[in-house]
Amino acid sequence: MRIALLSRNPRLYSTSRLVEAARARGHTIEVIDPIGCVVVIGRNTQRMFSKNVEVLGFDVVIPRIGASITDYGLAVLAYFQRHAVPCVNSPLAIARSRDKLRALQRLSAHDVGIPRTAIARDPEAIRAAVDAVGGVPVIIKLLQGTQGVGVMIADTAEGVESTLDTLWGLGQNIILQEFIAESRGRDLRALVVGGEVVGAMRRTARDGEFRSNLHRGGAGQPVVLDEEYRRAAIEATRIIGLDVAGVDMLESKEGPRVIEVNSSPGLRGIEKATGTDVATHVIAHAERLVHEAPARTRE
Repeated sequence: MRIALLSRNPRLYSTSRLVEAARARGHTIEVIDPIGCVVVIGRNTQRMFSKNVEVLGFDVVIPRIGASITDYGLAVLAYFQRHAVPCVNSPLAIARSRDKLRALQRLSAHDVGIPRTAIARDPEAIRAAVDAVGGVPVIIKLLQGTQGVGVMIADTAEGVESTLDTLWGLGQNIILQEFIAESRGRDLRALVVGGEVVGAMRRTARDGEFRSNLHRGGAGQPVVLDEEYRRAAIEATRIIGLDVAGVDMLESKEGPRVIEVNSSPGLRGIEKATGTDVATHVIAHAERLVHEAPARTRE
């Protein structure tokens, strides 16, 4: 099997682990930088070149598209889809996951537990929005934030107003979310591959920090998810349409609250915390996609 792995940097942990796992299973894998690709579109034709060589002959593509290159990365991924190459995570599903507000709306419409969330742009509506999510303290998030960047907590209504005024002045869109006190400083990350949870960890923030992201100094410990949390992670992944996802959940008194479905989850933290070979699970799922591809094409 010949695999295209879309990644900006072959030395990244997740990229190198996927390459290692693919080769261990006897496959050929090529790392392609999406930014280095040239897509040529004509009437009923599409061609793509990487390093002046036409991109052809791949059996499956695994996208590792960072948030900073979402639009261009999805255009590159759409080329593969146009040529009936199976994609581990489709362009549409990745786009859904990257739009945080739309993703929450979609999850809510399918009865998945999420924190109460409000979006506002009128300064006159701030107090009402804060009240709607349960009052202060309240979580403030940039819609474009990743890895905990752009996530803030405000303890007073005045603090919310001051923060939003600054962010709006910088042209940022934000959401307000309910603060779930019992989960302060920790969350759950479940790694879902092909409709199954293959690993899960509880992330705990470092002292003085409320964000539990490992990139912000948090620590991960392996955990066996309760059935309710396992179902929530799988259902959230299915609703967004992803085959591979990292699902972040808060532990509330009312059960799981999904806060994000990540289409390019990092593998380092989950593999080191759980000892699970997640990369091999991803490659095995890619194999299943290739095996199913003829039937899908006929359909």
